This record gives sequence, C-alpha cells and structure tokens, in this order.
Amino acid sequence: MSATLLALATGCGGSSSANGGTEVLYFSAIPDANKSDLAEKYGRIAEHLSQELGVPVEYRPSSSYAASVEAFKNGDVQLAWFGGVTGVQARKAVPGAQAIAQGRVDPEYKSYFIAHRDTGLTRSEAFPVGLEGKSFTFGSPDSTSGRVMPEFFIRESTGRSPEEVFGHPNKFSNGHDLTALQVQAGTVDAGALSYKKYDSMIASGDLDPEVCVIVWETPAYPDYNWTAHPALEERFGAGFTGRVAETLVAITDEELLGALDRPEGLIPATNADFAAIEDTMVVLGMARN
Repeated sequence: MSATLLALATGCGGSSSANGGTEVLYFSAIPDANKSDLAEKYGRIAEHLSQELGVPVEYRPSSSYAASVEAFKNGDVQLAWFGGVTGVQARKAVPGAQAIAQGRVDPEYKSYFIAHRDTGLTRSEAFPVGLEGKSFTFGSPDSTSGRVMPEFFIRESTGRSPEEVFGHPNKFSNGHDLTALQVQAGTVDAGALSYKKYDSMIASGDLDPEVCVIVWETPAYPDYNWTAHPALEERFGAGFTGRVAETLVAITDEELLGALDRPEGLIPATNADFAAIEDTMVVLGMARN
C-alpha cells in the first residue's frame, strides 16, 4: 500500500475521501533502532491494526526523533509510538492529543550506563565516579532513556553537566544499538542507553556482556507510549481513539508484542502518567511549565 496516499475527508470509521478512496490511518515511531528492522516490525503492527479496526493502516518511518514529532504535529501521522520526551513534545504541540497505551514496563523504565571492559569499571550502586574524564556518548538528543534521563541523573548525582564530567562536548550516536556497538568496539569508553535494547542485544548475541559492561542502572521513570492525534476522531468517527487504545492493549500475540519489544504486554496510559518527564524537561531547559 502506497505511503503517499492522502486522506482528504473526515467521517466515520472506514470513511471515504473526496477522491473516492478510503481514509488511511498513518502511524509512526521514533527511530530508536535499525530502520529496516523497524519497518519490518511495524509492518506487522500495521497489518494487525488494519484487521482489527477495519480501516487501512500504514507505517510511515521517521528519519529522526524530531521528525517523528513534526510528522505528528503536522497531522501526517495520526498515531505514534513515542518515547517519554517525544510524547510530551508531541502532545504539547497538538492540543487534544492523548497518550492511550504503554508497555507494562514503561511506568518503571530505566537506563543502563555501560563501559568497555578496558576502562576497568565494574557495576556500582551509585553513579560511577570512575566515568569522569572518559569518552562518553548518548543516543539521540531527544531520547528519554538514551539522553534526557541519563543527563538528568548525571547532573543530580554530580552537580555538574555532562560536558564538565566527561571533559568534552556531548556526543550522540543517534541510536541505542549504535551506542552499545560503539562502546563494544572501543570507539568510546562508555555510554547510556535503554535497558531493554541492551538486554535484547545480549539475548540476540549482538553484544558481549563481558566486553560491554553495565556499570550503573538509573532510578526508574516513565517512558514509551502510544499517542493518538485528535484527527482520529475527525477522520474515523467519535470513539475511534478508544477503539485504537483497546485494540493495542488487547494484543496478546507473542510475535506482535515482540515487534514492540514489549513481551509483557500493553496497558492503558494517560497524559498525566508522563508529568514527571515534563518536569524533568523543564529542569533541563527543554520545556516550559
């Protein structure tokens, strides 16, 4: 199905557009891993949603975290799998947008700080002061688990900025998997990333835990979420957003949950669930109250 098809009119579920075609629900996701892998995984999600909702559903890839928010803001996508930060950004940009679902693990998400074994660092209960002066990379600049919360905890633990702690301007790998691979290769000494991506790369054999060592686990915070655009109600009729939420939460198929990296399943979500993320963004100067 062509991702360039334009939905032009509003109406009830399965409505027809002005040119005689059928309305399409477009969704996207932050590009937090290999893009070809994401296209394959979200293609399965699109097929499932289309079957359950009775309307055509297509996945539209995003080139960056910022691009995913912009696509949602412009209405180019009406549903998105966001991180905590990008979800807040999108909902603030679009009045009426709602967080509707999240993984069971997402209210208590966390980041790993990892280091190459040659640094000699080992796992610590507190922020590892041995990271000071080491080469270090975050993931994407707007990544909740790959940058924003790690930076917050660095500042909270040391009273200093990452630039002051590591002695160099912030570096960004632009992906959780890329952070892990750069540390494993010794390109950088250390980095921060999503704990689920680290764990999945260990399970798949893409990462050696003896080389790429966890040195610290952050406190918990809320993270990923499905966010719905108010245009869903305009295009597909009153109550359609609720149907989408119910469909997502009802997923039990292991392959689909695996595609979302949420084998534990999904639960309902509301905008209020991510208030702590917005507060952190204010502290870091990324948002206003």
